[in-house]
Parts: sequence; structure tokens; C-alpha cells
Amino acid sequence: MRIWVGAAVMGIAALGVVTSCTGPGASPPAIASAAAATRAQQVFNGMTDAQRVGQLLMVDCPSTRVGRSTVTAIRSYHVGSVILDGNSTLSIAEERSLTTALQGRAPVHTKLFIATDQEGGLVRRMRGPGFATIPSALVQGGWSPSTLQSRATTWARQLKSAGINVDLAPVLDTVPAGDTNNPPIGDLDREYGHYPSVVSAHGLAVARGFAAAGELAAVKHFPGLGRVTANTDTTAGVTDSTTTSTDPYLRPFAAAVQVRVPFVMVSTAIYTRLDPNRPAAFSTRIVTGLLRGTLGFHGVVISDDLGAARQVSGYSVGGRAWRFINAGGDIVLTVNASQAATMTAAILTRMRTDATFKKKVYAATLRVLTAKQAHGLLP
Repeated sequence: MRIWVGAAVMGIAALGVVTSCTGPGASPPAIASAAAATRAQQVFNGMTDAQRVGQLLMVDCPSTRVGRSTVTAIRSYHVGSVILDGNSTLSIAEERSLTTALQGRAPVHTKLFIATDQEGGLVRRMRGPGFATIPSALVQGGWSPSTLQSRATTWARQLKSAGINVDLAPVLDTVPAGDTNNPPIGDLDREYGHYPSVVSAHGLAVARGFAAAGELAAVKHFPGLGRVTANTDTTAGVTDSTTTSTDPYLRPFAAAVQVRVPFVMVSTAIYTRLDPNRPAAFSTRIVTGLLRGTLGFHGVVISDDLGAARQVSGYSVGGRAWRFINAGGDIVLTVNASQAATMTAAILTRMRTDATFKKKVYAATLRVLTAKQAHGLLP
């Protein structure tokens, strides 16, 4: 979950990008026609495999300074996305100076996705002058959706002014009414309400408000953390034994997919009625089968933290990265930038021995590049 206390949305499918590869092996997928020759495809064709893999990593950077490990990850491993981690009291202008410095170090082929967690209440990274004091999602859920959408546009414009182009929000997890033991969501008032219909209406209002400001929304934490009893950041073995593939609590995520929200974040909890053997982020059944297949999501799938979360501590650092991509994910999020080397090496090694996996890496890279193309982040 990665939280410690203290214009229309355009999806990938709408852009007509080629996302498959031909033949085991080798070189970049061919462009089938002039219509398919998008800028994203052209950039992809000019990349090495190491540069492509870099687009599949999001590493942390302190919210108040440019971290040395972050710069190393970008320069040495071509990392294409950064998350600003930790609370900041910098002004919008000061934060803009930081993000400008980060973009100045971006890989040669693309600009960076620069993300943060700006939900409201206790989960509000940007707290300095110029940033609104956003109430908790539970308070937001008491407003009309039209009011919330308008205010979300204002909040998103503040982030855009600071050079932050992705907000890891809104939270679409539903905490049942009367549940008093839900550490990751309910205990922090991160839910918009206690019924999927309320969460859908208000979560989509936030996503639409972000889109109106040109800010990318990342809805989370699919397929839901509203019914777990521990926090995946701090506890291993976090399990949901309730959620099914036809669960009403999936409806907010389904609604977000229908309006083509650009990012979906996948949780690391285990869902015993969906895939009892592995965390959701490593589950082909959940990422490819349920999210991409049943719900029809064609955008960018990002993981919850795979760097420091206790939930995935039983997996090697490199294994976390390639397992997420293999399940159908696109951007591996780690709050430990120094892990970029290990994660990159693991993905590249598996690409050399597994042609099917290599195709998945190529498809994921194209989805990320296409999202960047849609939002002006390709040169």
C-alpha cells in the first residue's frame, strides 16, 4: 500500500498502438502500417532492451531534494518514472524546481512520469504553500460528485504546476460499514464510503477532475484492500478471503476502466478466491485474466510497492520485478531506488531465456510509451 502516517482520460486502446511482438526473439516488433507508426513505436524501435526495461521501473525520490540513488537509477538504468516519497512543505515553485531538475536527468528517449500520493487527509505528500489542505476521502465522499470533481481539478492543477504529472489516487477500495479493523484504508479514512456505489461515484469524480487538469490518475488498490485486516507495507501474509471475480466491491474499478482511467495500481495482498498461491501483483489470473481480460483494461498497470513492503519480503528483489511483468503488469514501483540495478538485471536475464516473457516486456514498454505520448512526455 506504500503509505506511512506521519480533458477526458485516454486509454491505450483508444490510441491504436501496436502492442504485440513478432517472433521469439529478437529485435523490436515491426511496424505493420503507417497508422501504427506512432511516435511511441518509433521511440521503442530506437531503444536497447536495457532502455526498454528502464521504462518499466518507478523508483523513489525524496519529496524535498533530488536523491543520489534516484539519479543513479535514471542515469545508469534508464529508469523512466519517479515517485516523490515522504511529506514535503516546499512551495509549489520550490517543488517545481525539484521536478525540473529530475526531468533534466531523464533518459534520452523520454521524459519522466513523476508521481506522488496526494489523496487527502493523512495521505497528502504535498503540504507546502500553494497546495490545498485536502480533507480525507471519507469527508470528500460526503460532498456531491460535481463539487468533488471541481475541487479535484483544482488540486490536480496544483500538482501540474509543481511538475508532478501522476497522482497515485483515487482510492477505490470499499471498506464495509461497521468494519473497525482495516489498517490500510479504513483506519486512515481513505475510503470515499462504505458502499461500492458511493465509492464509484466519488472516485470517478476525482478521476475526471484530474483528467480535466491534464493530470494522470492511478486508481488503487485493485482488486481491493477494503476487507483485509493488516497493512501490506508492514505485515506479511495479508490475505483477503472474500473477494471473488464477480464481487460487487470490484464495481468501482470496473467503472474506472469504462471511463478509460490511465493507470490502475495492483495490490500485493493474497486473494484466496481469485488466486490462493501468490500476491495479486504476481498473479496472471488477477492482472491479465481479471483486470485486463474480464474488466477490459488496456492502460498502464502499476504495482503497489515491491521494494520495502513486508508482504513481498519472501521473494527476491529481482524476482518481484519479473514476476509482476510476467503477470501482465507494466511499471514496477519500488521505494528503494538502489534496487533498480537488481530489478533491471533480473528482467534482462529472464528476457534472454524466455521468449514469451520478452514479448510481455515489449508490450509493457509500448503501453508505457504510448501513455507518455498521449501526455506529451516523448520528445
